[in-house]
Amino acid sequence: MSNIRNFCIIAHIDHGKSTLADRLLEYTGTISRREMKEQILDGMDLERERGITIKAKAVRMNYTDKSGDQYILNLIDTPGHVDFTYEVSRALAACEGAILVIDATQGVQAQTLANTMLAKNANLKIIPVINKIDLPTSDVDSAYEQMKEGLNVDAEPILASAKEGIGISEIIDSVIANIPAAKVLNTEPLSALIFDSFYDSYRGVIVIIRVFDGKIKKGMKTKFMASNAQYEVLEVGYMKIKMVECDELTSGEVGYVVAGIKDIHDIKIGDTITEISCPTNHPHEGYKEINPFVFAGLYPNSTSDYDDLKIALEKLKLSDSSLVYFPETSVALGFGFRCGFLGSLHLEIVKERLEREFGLNLLITAPNVVYKVKTKGKFVTVDNPSKFPNNADIEEIWEPYVEATIICPIDYLGAMMELCQKRRGKQVSMKYINTKIVLLKYYMPLAEIIVGFYDVLKSASKGYASFDYEHIDPQEGDLVKLEIMINSEAVDAFTVIVHKDKAQSTAHYLTGKLKSIIPRHMFEVPIQAKVNNKIVARETISAMRKDVLAKCYGGDITRKRKLLEKQKEGKRKMRQFGKVEIPAEAFVAVLQIDE
Repeated sequence: MSNIRNFCIIAHIDHGKSTLADRLLEYTGTISRREMKEQILDGMDLERERGITIKAKAVRMNYTDKSGDQYILNLIDTPGHVDFTYEVSRALAACEGAILVIDATQGVQAQTLANTMLAKNANLKIIPVINKIDLPTSDVDSAYEQMKEGLNVDAEPILASAKEGIGISEIIDSVIANIPAAKVLNTEPLSALIFDSFYDSYRGVIVIIRVFDGKIKKGMKTKFMASNAQYEVLEVGYMKIKMVECDELTSGEVGYVVAGIKDIHDIKIGDTITEISCPTNHPHEGYKEINPFVFAGLYPNSTSDYDDLKIALEKLKLSDSSLVYFPETSVALGFGFRCGFLGSLHLEIVKERLEREFGLNLLITAPNVVYKVKTKGKFVTVDNPSKFPNNADIEEIWEPYVEATIICPIDYLGAMMELCQKRRGKQVSMKYINTKIVLLKYYMPLAEIIVGFYDVLKSASKGYASFDYEHIDPQEGDLVKLEIMINSEAVDAFTVIVHKDKAQSTAHYLTGKLKSIIPRHMFEVPIQAKVNNKIVARETISAMRKDVLAKCYGGDITRKRKLLEKQKEGKRKMRQFGKVEIPAEAFVAVLQIDE
């Protein structure tokens, strides 16, 4: 069994990971030409529409080389976006090697750098591949130079074009020759790492595992070490696009386990499966617990859908272990959940998956980050802007910061620096990778990059800049709570935390936007923005009026005045007891605060 190779493909977004995976599957005969379609491993409609990988996918390829030796190649295709780095880190733990894909037209990008560091920290053997060499805009020499200088990877890269099928045989040969074979320890007690899972309506939770020691087979009584749950194995097998049942999975193999698991709380990603009668002494240390960095409220449009949303979140958590959620109540929106995400794209994807896969209709509040606030000598953690303490009680506010890495052509250096300074960034370093490409590092508040930053960065650099970030220690900030009052009532869903210098402009933006969205009522509706108990901006939605003077075609002015006063009194009472209907689009307006 020294013929097993476990490896993953890592790269920046859109550098050709999924296309390369397609060619490898085709070359090894894992999938026939008739069944072949683009991005075969990207099973979700959402992945195919956006052209991105959201979930890491495992697939087994059987390959016979020219000398007749047979190999099992376990490939894990990983996402490229910074928000899904946790998926990448989990995949790396199940592998011995990684294919690093670099786009010959774009060179080394921010996420290429980040994923290479992850692979090096996991002690994986890296095989560099320069992809898209067939394109007229490709610059192989520049990509090679950037790889040597920026990534410190010494191995000679394989030149390939995943689209045209160039260099695929060389990549397979290099995987077999350079990636260490999986260690075979079949006589040891069972120790298998759970690196993914998903829910099946008929068979319960299906876990995806990498067997490190021993073997697992049907009928074996197993224990999940973190939850202490015990289950009998009903089926084992491996993925070959579809699930293929087999007799047993042995040391070094990647596959799935069905054990009739109905309680989804028994499964913890990073847990170790072992045999009850002969438990292992070497449980996997598990994955580093990941803290969410961006929080937002998710509420069903109809309160009757609350239980459906709860079940949907539980099932989604199985396939997306970085999602965190807990119940909360909003005065404006009723019962819902406060959810923690790894970034704004992660938030967007989770909302869309809940709506598509579970048929829900959801409202989402403005994303915010977690603040540490010192009041009366004690630090409290605030993840919801509406729970922010009063200004008079606050001694210090600490906000999360990130070290942002931006790689861009020199022509756009000025625009990138201006953008970072506008977002309260502090420059740390500037390094020229070559005469055309520059690498910038900035310390920036996380709150400044979670809404719209990536879009602005792409448009300011005409799409050429790439961006990645990693979290650093929080720093003290001069922040205030901005509340929106509609008809003199504070609406908690519109509360945002902003920097003191931006409070005025944000207040004017929000009040103006809400005025244009909220429909007119029979009474006047004031929209006010409040900071530190002071009104800093106001807009008024005028009332719809009935012409009460229409029937007065003559007569004394006092008659008309009497009718107008009566109407005025009626409007005042209506405003006092009237309820303002806020449409769903108004909550989206808070998500689009432009700078």
